[in-house]
Amino acid sequence: MRSTPDLTALYRQVRSQTDQLVEPLSPEDCVAQSMPDASPTKWHLAHTSWFFETFILNEEISGYQPFHADFGYMFNSYYNTVGAQYPRPKRGLITRPSLSDIQRYREYVDRHMLRLLEEDLLGGGTAQIVELGLHHEQQHQELILTDIKHLLSFNPTASPYREIRATPDVSIKPMSWQYYSGGTCWTGTEGAEFAFDNEAPRHRVIIESFELGARLVTNGEYLAFMGDKGYARPEFWLSDGWATLQTEAWDSPLYWEKHDGAWFARTLSGLRKLREDEPVCHVSLYEADAYARWAGARLPTEFEWEEGAKTVAVDGNLAESEIFHPVPLQDANADSPSQLFGDVWEWTQSAYAPYPGYRPPVGALGEYNGKFMSNQSVLRGGSCVTPKSHIRASYRNFFPAQARWQFSGIRLARETR
Repeated sequence: MRSTPDLTALYRQVRSQTDQLVEPLSPEDCVAQSMPDASPTKWHLAHTSWFFETFILNEEISGYQPFHADFGYMFNSYYNTVGAQYPRPKRGLITRPSLSDIQRYREYVDRHMLRLLEEDLLGGGTAQIVELGLHHEQQHQELILTDIKHLLSFNPTASPYREIRATPDVSIKPMSWQYYSGGTCWTGTEGAEFAFDNEAPRHRVIIESFELGARLVTNGEYLAFMGDKGYARPEFWLSDGWATLQTEAWDSPLYWEKHDGAWFARTLSGLRKLREDEPVCHVSLYEADAYARWAGARLPTEFEWEEGAKTVAVDGNLAESEIFHPVPLQDANADSPSQLFGDVWEWTQSAYAPYPGYRPPVGALGEYNGKFMSNQSVLRGGSCVTPKSHIRASYRNFFPAQARWQFSGIRLARETR
């Protein structure tokens, strides 16, 4: 557990990072909701403050007066234990309170939280909840960027979130593979540092020998799949994926557009010509799986992915780079797995399920992860909008198979021959 001074500094840092992400946005940007799965930036700002108010301030300060009596209902996400919630698909209809009101709400919560932290008034159990709340806010930092990207993609002016520096072109060599002998392996958190409850208990799994792709699949490689009529060949697709493709009329990854015969992609820095050396991004599990079948490979299990990542330093194109877009593999000659952290969340073939012996925490915080362990698939590794201090080899992200608005991409695996 972090010391109180460390936790105080982390609180200031994380809350400040959220505010910095919002600076390029107008009040109008912050109120709109582009689809039911996305939320307005203003809602993210309020909800992350609601978390601290609900689970810390209401419990630790005798006679604490919430900032606004209605905020408990308006900004509760899915915690049924603490009350009803405003319908998620309609969050964009909450034009009042204003953005400035929400900013005052954040200041109000910060003032009370910092008093508790600076005066060392929190017990060990409560301090752990504060750290959970900060990692929760880092998850919403990602969501602010993914949701605003989706919103801005509908703007005909292709107006950027902000100008972001370009990276040099790279010559990508053909895919190479890293061999793993398999056997009995340990997976999950070791418990020394912060981890979410879904990363535990640490346990053993049996893995057959396998090979992991040394890098992420690129746009150029995905274009070859498309050029071979990959979106029109049902033999590559899971049944649900093929049905979704037909219903949604998919013929390319999300945010790809064709202009005058050339492919472009909408990014957080505006509409840009598609670069073939960049990792393919914004694909669903269905698309990732279909590509892998076409390529004569498969997606890794989450346990294979973790086995490949557990000895790799957490480094790469993460949020701190402030590129907010996948970049080409910088070491074009790398033969061992690269890009395991950052750039894109990597789909696995693993269903999001509890580890053996998993028990959700008691009380409302038990709703954080456990109740979503159905009809979801696991992604690993973080993306270009994931804070470095938030990601680790044991981290389990999860989304439904059809999700595309997250920064999700493809790493291949295959059986050994």
